[in-house]
Amino acid sequence: MKGTLSSVVIKQEWDIVGARQAGRQVSQGLGFGSVDQARIATAISELARNIYLYTEEGEITFEEVRDTPKVGLKIIAQDQGPGIKDLSAAMRDGHSTSGGLGAGLPGVKRLMDHFDLESDENGTKVTAIKWAR
Repeated sequence: MKGTLSSVVIKQEWDIVGARQAGRQVSQGLGFGSVDQARIATAISELARNIYLYTEEGEITFEEVRDTPKVGLKIIAQDQGPGIKDLSAAMRDGHSTSGGLGAGLPGVKRLMDHFDLESDENGTKVTAIKWAR
């Protein structure tokens, strides 16, 4: 069984906080421990910040996923922005086009158990899953 639990539209900087809080609540409700809740919240912050910095609007969606007997949280960050021009550079530690630390997408990949990135001129979609331990 799986389904959408919540979603947050990202339009302004404050929405990053809202997405982070929603993700923490959802992960807590699914039985994640406090350490994994913090990992999930950090990943959401990075994904939401990318939407805020590089596009006009996007959305973070949270879905419950089950792979008996495991339960997980799927996070989908999607926008209709300009897309990522160089995916391999974006996935390299230290690469930043906004003057940040460049830990964003590679950091999300390390924090989560599954990571998928799709991007073209019509937008970007990141799908990440964390399994409860």
